[in-house]
Amino acid sequence: MKLPQIHIRTTDAKVQLNITDPVQHIEQPKAQQHIEQPAAILDIKTTRGQLKIDSSQARRDVGNFPTGEFIRQFAQQGLQKVQQGTARRASEGRQMMQIEKGGNVVASLAKQNVTPPPKNIGITWIPSVDSVKISYIPGKTDINITRQKPKIDVQVGDVVHNYTPGDVSGTMLQYPSVETTVIKGE
Repeated sequence: MKLPQIHIRTTDAKVQLNITDPVQHIEQPKAQQHIEQPAAILDIKTTRGQLKIDSSQARRDVGNFPTGEFIRQFAQQGLQKVQQGTARRASEGRQMMQIEKGGNVVASLAKQNVTPPPKNIGITWIPSVDSVKISYIPGKTDINITRQKPKIDVQVGDVVHNYTPGDVSGTMLQYPSVETTVIKGE
């Protein structure tokens, strides 16, 4: 015996989807930046050094004296020379008084007075050791630096954000269906 059969025929639904993609635009403009570095303040103070040179002793050793001292020395030398001349003439007078004792006194006195002793040529002075005195007081330099902070100005640009949402729309091209058919068995 045959049983009845059921035939089922189905039709799928067909849907057409229209999809619009979303659009997103993000833009970040560059930041506006201004940097300024003011110059540092530099303050320099100096005290001059002092160099003192005292060469008065060396000048004295050479024969350079202050005017008052020159006058005193020359006056003393003149007095000494006058005394030496007086003593020499007194000695010559005594020798002349004793002419009767014999000898050639006049000729020897003439020879002494005509031919002076030879002069010494060359360096006649040598300055004493440490005759030039030098003293030095060093100067000072004070440097003060005042640092200036940099001036930084930054303006960040606003973010530009544009968003267009997407869209999905559907259309039914074919509706689903189910058909059943019964075939009787014989």
